[in-house]
Amino acid sequence: MDIRRHLLVAASAVALALGLYGASALKAEVVVRGIEGKPLDEVRPAPTFFRPDLSIITAQPSPSEVNPSFLGPVLLMKQAQVDLEKGTAKLPLRKGRLRSGETIWFVVTDATDENLANLHGLVYSPKLAYALRGKATREASIDADGTFVFDAGKVDFSPERGVTPGAAPNFFPPKDFQPGSVGDADYSPLVHIRNASKDVIFNAPMLAFNVGEEKLNEFCNGNADHRLLEDKVVAICPRDGTVTLALTLGFTFGKPILYLSTEANDPLVATLEGATYAPALKDVPFALEDASPGESAERIYVFANGPTGRDNPQRQGLDSALPDGRGPLNVLGGIPTINLDYSPLWRLFPAKWTAAAIEHGYRSRLTDAVEIRDFQAKGFLTGLDDHELRPVGFIVNCPVVYRVN
Repeated sequence: MDIRRHLLVAASAVALALGLYGASALKAEVVVRGIEGKPLDEVRPAPTFFRPDLSIITAQPSPSEVNPSFLGPVLLMKQAQVDLEKGTAKLPLRKGRLRSGETIWFVVTDATDENLANLHGLVYSPKLAYALRGKATREASIDADGTFVFDAGKVDFSPERGVTPGAAPNFFPPKDFQPGSVGDADYSPLVHIRNASKDVIFNAPMLAFNVGEEKLNEFCNGNADHRLLEDKVVAICPRDGTVTLALTLGFTFGKPILYLSTEANDPLVATLEGATYAPALKDVPFALEDASPGESAERIYVFANGPTGRDNPQRQGLDSALPDGRGPLNVLGGIPTINLDYSPLWRLFPAKWTAAAIEHGYRSRLTDAVEIRDFQAKGFLTGLDDHELRPVGFIVNCPVVYRVN
């Protein structure tokens, strides 16, 4: 074999490794931005995915190119290739296996170690270290060839997701629901790496279980079969080492953001999110304050009875999302570049506008957790049971990807 052939073989091996094991993060970028604004204008028309919820977003160059804490946009998950027109993110696809032999296809989104997060293009989340409790985090080791080997944890992707809204105008709660994928008692997206020289937990949501490469390659160009795949999968392509996932639009401290939604510890929440029901996440430490030692999650506010109407610029909440098919525009707490307490795990605060707020015309779209607390203090927002607005035990796994503004 001549030198040229040696080099070609070596190059092919390197290309395959980069695609499957995440080094492709080095070339990730926002690949589709939509229409740019007028010269010297600081704003531009929002891409298709954002409308009608947002009509205008920031333009480039932006102050965040000098300092990420300034006005956006900011790509928070550096490995992601984001399509703002379609509302999707393409990530490196990873292939692992259970210790019992079954194949696992997954992505890695967050890490508790800052250097490893930077190396792999992940989001840094030190608070996830507190999730090493019970079955909230499962164990894995990494083989010499880079393969993740998980001790346990399976997901059934065969159920068909379905939601039957309640009667108008109170579409929430739904009459009936079925999550599209269900994890067993041992499945958690959080993975503690046993044989690393430093203690690290990765957020590694599973997207397919015990399915061969040849079958998955049928979905390289889309038309993903959600009887085999997690419902957020738009396209999956082992031969290219990539997977494309649908994003969700939300807000944090007045800024729109895009995030993934992959698991929840409650079947209703998992159904509404289009995520996997993962009962093991019930072992996540719960109901502490956001910055408390031991608290591994942040807060997310979900409105039951916000303003409705697809074309209503104030629309928000489940009573709007269930009939109109758009997202509920949840309000998240801290994310990187804004606060120090980011976690991909979110404690769900179900919120309800009071009759007095509706009567006085105060019901509107809220986009800031502090603003929500202010409305709560004035008596215009409560929990669903008319008592204090508070977390009620639900956890969702929502890694952040992109800060829009």
